[in-house]
Amino acid sequence: MRSRFEIEYTLNTPTRVLFDRLSTPEGLAEWFADNVTVEGDIFTFFWAKVEARARLIYVKENKAVRFDWLDFADTDTNFFEFRIVIHELTGDTALMITDHADEDEVEDAKDLWDTQISYLRKVLGLTE
Repeated sequence: MRSRFEIEYTLNTPTRVLFDRLSTPEGLAEWFADNVTVEGDIFTFFWAKVEARARLIYVKENKAVRFDWLDFADTDTNFFEFRIVIHELTGDTALMITDHADEDEVEDAKDLWDTQISYLRKVLGLTE
């Protein structure tokens, strides 16, 4: 059984700069995967000797991006989503990530996102 989880990271950077890193193959290749190619709405992500394909199913300019993994059979739990949120009270820019993992692998998945977001912080010139 796969579980849905959300993680929030504060990334105080202009939304346009952040959105480009979340929605373009060039931007995603800077922090999310070793390389990313796109053909139509299909993004192919490459890590070392592994590749995975995802369909870009939702884009709202400077707000959100959702990808649907094509390599999973379960249609309800095979997407991951990036949402950019501006907190009204503080003005902070946050990245909300929604993802899915097997129940016994949620913590590992969160750790992997922590690692990837540390790469994104470096790309954006943000300090930890």
